[in-house]
Amino acid sequence: VIRPEPCGVCGSRIRFGKTAIKCCQCQLLLHTKCREQCPSPCAPGPRHHSWPHEGVLADFAPSTPPLVPALVVQCVTEVETRGLTETGLYRVPGAEQLVREWKRRLLRAGGVLPTLSSVTDIHVVCGVLKDFLRGLKEPLVTFGLHPAFLRAADILDDAACDTALCHVVSKLPPANRDTLAFLMLHLLRVSHSPDCKMDVLNLSRVFGPTLVGHSSANPTPLAIMEDTPRQCKVVARLLSLPPDFWRGFVGTEQENLVPV
Repeated sequence: VIRPEPCGVCGSRIRFGKTAIKCCQCQLLLHTKCREQCPSPCAPGPRHHSWPHEGVLADFAPSTPPLVPALVVQCVTEVETRGLTETGLYRVPGAEQLVREWKRRLLRAGGVLPTLSSVTDIHVVCGVLKDFLRGLKEPLVTFGLHPAFLRAADILDDAACDTALCHVVSKLPPANRDTLAFLMLHLLRVSHSPDCKMDVLNLSRVFGPTLVGHSSANPTPLAIMEDTPRQCKVVARLLSLPPDFWRGFVGTEQENLVPV
């Protein structure tokens, strides 16, 4: 090891000059002593390839519906498995270095992802998901539909607002729409967990800039200032839509989305 990196099993750093084991398929790095505790070995998958380091959401989506990237599914699954009792989920930051390392590892793995159960701190998994969404070339709601989402969320009448938002959601590219639906159902479950203390307002503050963003890649300072409160309003209004609306895009069997 030349650059210290975390062990994929125990999570502690493998120090400079130490011998380590690295999987040539998924790049999982281990202490030699952790070899026996290694999760199920990944099978060679010649049809899988690394994802790009950046791109639009469709670049990471599978070829069959629901079109939710495996990275998003795996992070959400891990959070729901052991994170719904954590206070401040998605608000409390994970260690920045570990977030970067795990995001890099997952992107490099492509379709065959290393397990996240070895990540001790669930806030790191939350950080990976947020960092992946923030790193897309355009936000989940897309540049083109960004103004329409803002206008729909500004409608004062609740019923008319809901109708307008449902219409704009249906116009999203399929991968963006399915992933947004998957995330909304997940965030609703987080908001309903009393231990997390993350209600819809808190979650909308965290995910407004991440999911809604701006209408261009290089917004002006004025646009950033004006957009920020409206981004939160969009996410809050999306979370107020009926869960059955979102289930219409991704179905109810979320477990079937988890890649084997």
